[in-house]
Amino acid sequence: MRKQYYFQPSSQGILAWDVEHLIRLSRNLPRKLVPLAQIRELDEVWLGDDDRPTWRAMLGHIRLIEQADLAFPIILASNGCVMDGMHRIAKAVLKGGEAIEAVQFEQDPEPDHVGLGPHDVSYQL
Repeated sequence: MRKQYYFQPSSQGILAWDVEHLIRLSRNLPRKLVPLAQIRELDEVWLGDDDRPTWRAMLGHIRLIEQADLAFPIILASNGCVMDGMHRIAKAVLKGGEAIEAVQFEQDPEPDHVGLGPHDVSYQL
C-alpha cells in the first residue's frame, strides 16, 4: 500500500499530515465508540478535482473497503473530522454497524507539510 496523507485547507495553504505519523501519535489515546451517524464525511463529496468517478476507481475503493480491518480505530481530529479511516467507516456501515471505535486528538498535532497538496507530497514508503 502507498503512503497516505490527511489534507486540510487552511489560510497557510494546504496542510498535510502523514497518516503513519498520526497513527504513532494517537497510539496511546483512549478509544471510544463513535456513532456512525455522527461521521459527517459520509455525506460529503469526497472526490478531488482530478478524480473521476469511474467504475475502475470505485472498484479500487471497494477493494480497500473489503480489506479494511475494523480492529484498528479510526483517527479523528480535535474538531471530529476523520483524519484516517474512511474505508473502515464504509465497511462498518456496509456491515450494518451503528458505531465504530475511534481515537481523537484533543489538540491536533502540527502538520507534516504546509503548502503541499496531494500532487506535491511523496507517496513512496
